[in-house]
Amino acid sequence: MRLAKKRQLNNSNSVTDPPSAEKASIKPPGLARRLGLFDVTMLVMGGIVGSGIFINPYVVARQVHTPALILGAWILGGVVGIGGAFIWAELAATLPAVGGQYAYLREAYHPAIAFLYGWVLLLVIQTGGMAAVAITFARYFLELTGIHARDWTIATATLGILTLINCLGVKTGGRTQSILMALKIVAIAALVIAGATLAGKHVVTSSAADRQWSVSSFGGAMVPVLFAYGGWQTANFLAEEVKEPKKNLPRGLLLGVLGVVLLYLGVNWVCLRALGPEGLAATATPATSVMRLAFGPWGATFVAAAIAISTFGFLSQSILTAPRVYFAMADDGLFFRAVAWLHPHTRVPVIAIVLQSIWTMVIALTGRYEQILNYVIAMDFLFFGLTATTIFVFRSRAARGKMTARDGYPVPGHPVSTIIFVGLCWWVVGNTVYRYPQNSLIGFALLLLGVPVYWLWSKQRHSPSSNL
Repeated sequence: MRLAKKRQLNNSNSVTDPPSAEKASIKPPGLARRLGLFDVTMLVMGGIVGSGIFINPYVVARQVHTPALILGAWILGGVVGIGGAFIWAELAATLPAVGGQYAYLREAYHPAIAFLYGWVLLLVIQTGGMAAVAITFARYFLELTGIHARDWTIATATLGILTLINCLGVKTGGRTQSILMALKIVAIAALVIAGATLAGKHVVTSSAADRQWSVSSFGGAMVPVLFAYGGWQTANFLAEEVKEPKKNLPRGLLLGVLGVVLLYLGVNWVCLRALGPEGLAATATPATSVMRLAFGPWGATFVAAAIAISTFGFLSQSILTAPRVYFAMADDGLFFRAVAWLHPHTRVPVIAIVLQSIWTMVIALTGRYEQILNYVIAMDFLFFGLTATTIFVFRSRAARGKMTARDGYPVPGHPVSTIIFVGLCWWVVGNTVYRYPQNSLIGFALLLLGVPVYWLWSKQRHSPSSNL
């Protein structure tokens, strides 16, 4: 854990100096611990819940066709999500370092592995997803307001506003995210209540048909479900800005994922109750169909507003969390040194935040975000599984006295549960490569492109004349 120890010993090092300023004898402090348990819980939920839950239930229904299997897929996905939360909770308690996944890969394996994760996160995974969500928000916003503007104009303006908010401080960004997540919960609860009380026409029952299923069809249903439950890991990026991180990060992870599981199951149950499995499979906008049954045209407007709020909240969470990875990379000397600069008053990595937003805007303007998303599916789950394996490394080191033993929150059923989680992640990778070989090849090419880039940065890091 050499790099992590170096950061702790130099918490007030030159990363807090302005990029062009000379080093002063007294440096400002580092990242500020201003997020509590509630903030972390809302961050976890906000990183998972996007617009997909209002749309994706029909994708699963088209694969497995019956109520028991549809709900079973979402329940199993929830179990996997909770399993992942336990893994990241143990990692958070073991190594509460800025960058989360980046730090775990760096300390368990090698800075090169961590760099490759941060490389693809900035280049395509995070920014490509954010660009797609920003355009989605813009389209629903324009539909609701009737404003005559281009979607990319609204998308870039939205990213700019949220970037400014998050540059004002982690507490401001955290409060904004908590409010938006609370609004998401209200919107989803309203959907569930409306569907349960006003739109119910079908009863969710099990039949002989429920027993007619195949592994391939159920596996196909699980892919969008696993995607829908992803995102809990981003809260760990903020580990050094959380109060009592060894306690609040694990608790927030578990509470947040459990809350999302309840929300997702509620939405799917009410969609089945209101539409039936056939009706659910027949509509690409199930939430809109449920609310239209309940309230007519006003119901469709409500869902459009809910999706706009949900996508806006997802963008807020992404801008708050992911830049901490780029900050950690720069602090390790593996990226532009200016990206590790902390504002002396707000104590947030302003340049890292702005960098991510600008690149997201570029992707949104090019219109290539949907293609980029296809490139990175395999890489995302590749690093999910790889990060989970770091538990074996840290536990082995603790057993040999080479690092402090984890402080609570052990993964239940480890090592079996951890192996299953890793296997599922890499099954998604294999399935994606099999079904979309060309897109996957491009994704891995982008990943491998990071190898020479890492070599250049690591060489630059050891150069005494470097000012980058």
